[in-house]
Amino acid sequence: MLPTDFTRLALRAITAHRLRSFLTLLGIAVGIAAVILLTSIGEGIHRFVLAEFTQFGTNIASMSPGKVKTSGPAPTGIPSSVRPLTLDDARAIARLPHVTAMTATVWGNTEVSGNGRLRRTTVNGVSPDMLKVYSVKVKTGQFLPAEDLENARPFVVLGSTLKQELFGAANPLGARVLVGNRQFRVIGVLEAKGQFLGIDLDDAAYIPTARALELFNRDGLMKIDVAYEEGVAAKRIADAIKTLLVARHGREDFTITTQEDMLRTLSKILDILTMAVGALGSISLVVGGVGIVTIMTIAVAERTSEIGLLVALGARPRTILGLFLGEAIALSALGGVLGLLLGIGFAQLIHFALPALPVHTPLIFVVLAEGLAIAIGLLAGVLPARRAARLDPVDALRAE
Repeated sequence: MLPTDFTRLALRAITAHRLRSFLTLLGIAVGIAAVILLTSIGEGIHRFVLAEFTQFGTNIASMSPGKVKTSGPAPTGIPSSVRPLTLDDARAIARLPHVTAMTATVWGNTEVSGNGRLRRTTVNGVSPDMLKVYSVKVKTGQFLPAEDLENARPFVVLGSTLKQELFGAANPLGARVLVGNRQFRVIGVLEAKGQFLGIDLDDAAYIPTARALELFNRDGLMKIDVAYEEGVAAKRIADAIKTLLVARHGREDFTITTQEDMLRTLSKILDILTMAVGALGSISLVVGGVGIVTIMTIAVAERTSEIGLLVALGARPRTILGLFLGEAIALSALGGVLGLLLGIGFAQLIHFALPALPVHTPLIFVVLAEGLAIAIGLLAGVLPARRAARLDPVDALRAE
């Protein structure tokens, strides 16, 4: 049989029962649409979360006091108290090879008053290199100057939200504000950074680390963050910091977390969630596959005499097999295309109605979805097609 005749016969069989064929491919279309819609939402959330975590940069390592991962009993004679991270530790880490910037951080919540207004907000004690570590920019004025960490002057830099709340449209540079019970002079305002997982990053004040230690009456730092050179392995930096701090503290009583490790773990979790929601949507594809099996079984029963005539005229069993498989694949492929249009359309409609909900449909998802639809048609059509190919021509012709 010529390929053109083969294609014409398959399409004629589909168009001969338009309503039945449409309902069959609609079952596949609904399944594909569900898969595309759910995976688009999952992938959009995946990208949104990763973008939230990478807005501060990717080459970051963080040290905090206390060992998170421990195993076995504590060695005899070693006290269980954790040695705090100090400004001396921070300076030593900043001098390590490949470290480009360092910020020693302490934070707390207290009242900030200025211009006759009072607001309770987050106050961060940071180092002058915080801008480099977190990729933050100054909108007006300047950031904390590079000074001796222990003797830094009482300067404060305001986040854009805090500046707006205290000073409105007025210029705050040079103004005196009261942070807790201590007076500071405003020297700068940061550019708006937006929200991070629901937290307003701009509703904050930034003061020198040593001043924050005094303000919150703390003996040690809450964490030390460093930025390192592009292309340097995160493990190499983490190992260098670990060696240094173990030498200074006498034991590993701290935790090192790199942005690279965190993003890798987070990405794996989000990938699993995306695949899980896609698998849920694919359940409806099974229903569509059952529909194709049913319809193709009915088609074989209805066209028994036609099959007998084709065999009597010399058609081989594999030709009959290919004919019915082609019909099943054509139905599922057309259903897949319709499902893709519906899925992408609904995804964009949801994004238009809810702009805050991220939606993204990668090309690979489109290709895989269509391939899955064709595979379902192939699998669903195998049994009916084999039954048709094995019909005895005499019995088939007698069925007329």
